[in-house]
Amino acid sequence: MFGRFTKPMTSKAPVAEKAPDADKASTAPTPLTESPAPLPKKAAAPKPAPPHEKPEKKKDDKASKEKRDLWNNLKTSIHRKLVDKLDLARMSGDDETIREQVREVVTELSEQDDALLNFTERQRLVEEILNETFGLGPLEIILKDPAVSDILVNGPRQVYVERGGRLQLTDVQFKDNSHLMHVIDRIVSQVGRRCDEVSPMVDARLPDGSRVNAVIPPLAIDGPSMSIRRFGADPVTWDDYLRYRSCTPEMIKFIEACVHGRLNIIIVGGTGSGKTTLLNNCSSFIPEDERIVTIEDAAELQLRQPHVVRLESRPPNIEGKGRITIRDLLVNSLRMRPDRIVVGECRGPETLDMLQAMNTGHDGSLTTIHANNTRDAVQRIETLVMMAGFELPLRAIRQQFASAVDLLVLANRLTGGPRKIVTVTEVQGMEGDIVTMQDIFKFVQVGIDSDGKAYGHFEATGIRPSFLDRLKAHGAELDPSIFERAVLGADTDEN
Repeated sequence: MFGRFTKPMTSKAPVAEKAPDADKASTAPTPLTESPAPLPKKAAAPKPAPPHEKPEKKKDDKASKEKRDLWNNLKTSIHRKLVDKLDLARMSGDDETIREQVREVVTELSEQDDALLNFTERQRLVEEILNETFGLGPLEIILKDPAVSDILVNGPRQVYVERGGRLQLTDVQFKDNSHLMHVIDRIVSQVGRRCDEVSPMVDARLPDGSRVNAVIPPLAIDGPSMSIRRFGADPVTWDDYLRYRSCTPEMIKFIEACVHGRLNIIIVGGTGSGKTTLLNNCSSFIPEDERIVTIEDAAELQLRQPHVVRLESRPPNIEGKGRITIRDLLVNSLRMRPDRIVVGECRGPETLDMLQAMNTGHDGSLTTIHANNTRDAVQRIETLVMMAGFELPLRAIRQQFASAVDLLVLANRLTGGPRKIVTVTEVQGMEGDIVTMQDIFKFVQVGIDSDGKAYGHFEATGIRPSFLDRLKAHGAELDPSIFERAVLGADTDEN
């Protein structure tokens, strides 16, 4: 049957060949016979191109994956040989000496291996193994970059960083989920915490004070996720604020006088706006002869005063017991004879205890709160106080706030990344059921520059705060001219 089918097909071939003969016999070509012939050739020509490109791309991806797997296997093999050969617990000397001793052993092991590596690749292999042994593996390269402010790990294959207020995808990768989990365990174990299926969420910190949050499966669907909010070895100072035009000298003088004059200050801002950095700098104005108690979820503040007691909350153990909250620490701190209480952030029922402490002889307290603006901060504090479990009237909460808080400092990250102190606001008191406030200094955004960054100018509103006499009583007298209405400093659209 099949042979009979092919024969008619070959017999039809001469019929197709008659078309050229017909062209020679007739001067008028037949369009019906000539047009179908070139169409299949033209239609078929462009179609094969895209299919040829895709396999090449897949082939390249496959080759790079195989190369990466070979590299990881080689690194794992040498690392295991290192663990079998050395006992790090018995090695003596400082960290740098031990690191150099291990470097020599790793170099020797890599030279013994039959892998074909050039000098640069061998040095890279040695550094990566040292990072795995003493540091945080692939993250060590990023942590050495002072320009990185945030590290966002979305599973083992995707690591983003923030530089200059913009997110960028890096080529840093982990071997697999187990590799990433090992790094997370190393971070959280240093601060006495754990991250497993029982406690799949954890807050921790790095030795330099950088804040770490990790979420692992089953809560994180695509693998372990981790975010690191950098707190660099060289903390941001007030000089940096001036250099980056985040505020003006007049605003710094005013905040210094308010801290020295024992005013209760709340720093307001959204995520990533620089609240903790601003709190750390405001606390630098506290006199050195005062006793300071700091309370945080994860200790980040780096106070320079000699008399500081640092307290940190504790999560529950594997049995769900032993949890110590910020509220517990705040209540206990009142018995520690503090001159100043600095709370890293009020985010729950401890807000009520903070307001009461400010109202009962602990003037000069500092804290931060999440809110988009100063008016929202008042409403959020009302909500947080209600979380304490007491059915307080709304008017009573507002009166407590108005009498406890003297100053609100709003920090914000504007379009394009620049961080500014947007407003410095005095809490005046109550008028009826409304908390009255007035801006002393503020930032006015004018537009967006060619780089996509917001720019504008700072200005004094012309309003003199009502607590100047209190500042004068504490020896923090200010020149009244700084409150005169004027533009204090301006950005340019070229910056």
